[in-house]
Amino acid sequence: MSRAPTIIELLNRGADTAAAISAPGRRSLSYAGLRGQVEYTGIALHDLGVGRNDPVAIVLPNGPEMASAFVSIAASATAAPLNPGYRENEFEFFLGDLQARLLVVQQGVETPAQQVAERRGIPVAYLSFSPDEPAGRFELNGGSTAANGDGSANCDDIALVLHTSGTTSRPKIVPLTHQNVCDSAENISNSLALSPTDCCLNIMPLFHIHGLVAVVLS
Repeated sequence: MSRAPTIIELLNRGADTAAAISAPGRRSLSYAGLRGQVEYTGIALHDLGVGRNDPVAIVLPNGPEMASAFVSIAASATAAPLNPGYRENEFEFFLGDLQARLLVVQQGVETPAQQVAERRGIPVAYLSFSPDEPAGRFELNGGSTAANGDGSANCDDIALVLHTSGTTSRPKIVPLTHQNVCDSAENISNSLALSPTDCCLNIMPLFHIHGLVAVVLS
């Protein structure tokens, strides 16, 4: 099978009715449903003034909506997941360093990231979902209204940015292209001999490379 150059093309390999995202007590989101969520999110980001290679900071609790938000945002912009447990001064650093064009938070969940974003003039979009809907389906509301219509990403666009741990110096931004993350996901999938019938129980945080690529994408 040829290499998938983008996240969208990686998703296209899933059968329409196969489960893509599941969660306890929730209906599963199929691959067809996830592709629909990706398309919806691309349009929503366009309406919020965000396009290819624009950094979108994501501050969400671990869960199916965080997983689908990462995939959906990375497909049309640059996903920048941040630890929701950060303090205000930490969000001050990371949002400034990222030069985020948008912050995505969960409706009704308080986070100091919102106050930092408002102080910095970063638009805030609110993710909302219903537990009666399939796991991972969500809506986005808020932000700006300056449309940016440059479409879905290509293989050389930046899909994901993460910071180094900064244990010995100032944390540094690490950009990963669509080809980078797709190649990593395929290598992991091949190494573990994953099949379409396999299900992964995720216990990793979804602001960490292992949770995002080794679990969600692979």
